[in-house]
Amino acid sequence: MRLTEQLFVTLREDPADAEVRSHALMVRAGFLQKLSAGIYIYGPMLWRVLRRVEQIVREEHDRVGYQELLMPALQPRELWEESGRWDRYVQDGILFHFADRKGSEVCLGPTHEEVITTYVKRMIQSYKQLPVMLYQIQTKFRDEIRPRFGLMRGKEFIMKDAYSFDVSADDMKASYEKMHKVYCNVFTRCGLRFTPVEADSGAIGGAGSEEFMVDAETGEDAIAVCHKTGYAANIEKAVSQIPAPDAAGDAVEMHKEPTPGAKSCEELLALFPNLPKTRLLKTVLYSATYEEREETVAVMCRGDREVNEIKLLNHLQAHSLELADEETVRSATGAELGFAGPLNLADGVRLLADQSVSGVEGFLCGANETDAHYLDVWFGRDLEQPETADFGVVQEGDQTGDGKGVIKITRGIEVGHIFQLGTKYSEAMDATFADKSQKVKPLWMGCYGIGVSRVAAAAIEQNHDENGMIWPLSIAPYAVHLVQMKAGQEEQDVLSQEIHDTLQAQGVDVLWDDRPKVGPGAKFKDADLVGIPLRVVVGRDAGDRRVEFGCRDGEGRETLGVEDVLSQILHACQEAGRA
Repeated sequence: MRLTEQLFVTLREDPADAEVRSHALMVRAGFLQKLSAGIYIYGPMLWRVLRRVEQIVREEHDRVGYQELLMPALQPRELWEESGRWDRYVQDGILFHFADRKGSEVCLGPTHEEVITTYVKRMIQSYKQLPVMLYQIQTKFRDEIRPRFGLMRGKEFIMKDAYSFDVSADDMKASYEKMHKVYCNVFTRCGLRFTPVEADSGAIGGAGSEEFMVDAETGEDAIAVCHKTGYAANIEKAVSQIPAPDAAGDAVEMHKEPTPGAKSCEELLALFPNLPKTRLLKTVLYSATYEEREETVAVMCRGDREVNEIKLLNHLQAHSLELADEETVRSATGAELGFAGPLNLADGVRLLADQSVSGVEGFLCGANETDAHYLDVWFGRDLEQPETADFGVVQEGDQTGDGKGVIKITRGIEVGHIFQLGTKYSEAMDATFADKSQKVKPLWMGCYGIGVSRVAAAAIEQNHDENGMIWPLSIAPYAVHLVQMKAGQEEQDVLSQEIHDTLQAQGVDVLWDDRPKVGPGAKFKDADLVGIPLRVVVGRDAGDRRVEFGCRDGEGRETLGVEDVLSQILHACQEAGRA
């Protein structure tokens, strides 16, 4: 493809709203254009990248027997009511929903569990038809509160979602493990460095799930890892063994201490400099919303730890959870914000404790009285230890759950998520089959998502320098960037045409910069920005059939004969699966 035949415009400056390099570089290179917050036009170059990713996804899914279909983006409310997810998604504020001209309510699909379950249950009667494995690649819609990071958090995005249907829990787990291998193959072929991590299933539900995280400092997600033991989990799911609290010494009678204006741990420690932070217990109040009621929940946590709201939400099995507002706190404690404690809470307030409080002796806690705290409080003497579970955020330096390693916190970009759904949807939506004894049973389901457009952004986050993008060869918009130093010079014209035509004939796609009025400096800047991995420069040695050949990252650049260059390019493209 000649560059003179393309709509090709690059920008010198980063867009003002770009927070990460992938967003800035794609906009500058003309790959991406913002239409509105979280809504983008994919330019021709980016579309070629996405099609490359889709091809890899299709090949790996087809290889293990998955069948591709296409489901509607527009979905009736009735399906979501049947699964029980409508209210949660509406309350979370991420569902685009509206009424059609007949007054029937519909939504734009953020996901397709309801649709695929409806499709399959109408087709399946007998165990003889199972397993069934289906997938689609389609645009999804989510009304993000704060769209950001370009393609990584938009209101619409391209996603591959796959679904498996089996006769038993064991078969479902086998399908899950098969898909785990598929995902590893997909992301490896896309040239990504990634880590599978244990994850929370969230609104999708199910018994177990894993996220596939691309290692990147700009990632939105924190990951707890231990390279020694191989443990890896999303921070929302991670568990650990935490350091034991400091001993209190001799038991002293509980007493009230004046703490004027001391609402934070730091302010309290200034008043009690000899008190270790591990003996300061904070009480955080939340408002939990259920299907037909609301509840105020107080959670005790050690002063050096933080509450993991995802773990708490899952424990409560509530629809939603948020920090209690000032009015709720005053009603529950009788005090201003910052003085909440476990003693003398209002009736109806549910008291819980994070496991970090276990073993803490003689602690300081809020007195539920403005400007006052209790000191030397003991569980078993001054109050019973409340219902206790793991509600804590893992911290760097914690031991792994098995005690054999140490946690390190890194960051990553989620590009894939796989779930063991079990019978959550099949039971709710009456998706059943007759087993060998003709007994009717619910289908066992798994679902598996890949953010196709996120893969493109993640690849840039891992592969760029100060000059631009550096695409992995397998998903680059073109395999070869042919830079002709002086278009219109006969020897260069002839040799460039030969290189272009020879490679194209062998299935290698070439972007030929043949712009006649653009100088070499500008051409090289654009080539660095666009980031096509293999580069051939046709210049003053064209008459000798010699060209400069090298990689976008600067490695291996040298002047070689054309035949040698063509051979190396063909070999590299065959290795990357694109020739």
